[in-house]
Amino acid sequence: MQTYMTRGTCSRQILFDVTEDNKVTNVKFIGGCSGNLQAMSRLVEGKDVDEVIGLLKGIKCRSNTSCGDQLATALEKYKYKKEHPEEEK
Repeated sequence: MQTYMTRGTCSRQILFDVTEDNKVTNVKFIGGCSGNLQAMSRLVEGKDVDEVIGLLKGIKCRSNTSCGDQLATALEKYKYKKEHPEEEK
């Protein structure tokens, strides 16, 4: 399970998994608008990481970001760490 601490949103944290074939699963937001975030979690379930990033990146709400934008950022950071394991400490 991956954990991402959000910035600038009502949700405080995002938990998620990525399968070996690069699919997003088990997305859970801690805090925020429960109904909307449950819906977003269901809608991205099983989608490719890059597809989810493309769909959600740049959506703005408060503080020039949104929970969807923060999920996209979390997935980008996940991809970067996966592609650059030597930088992880």
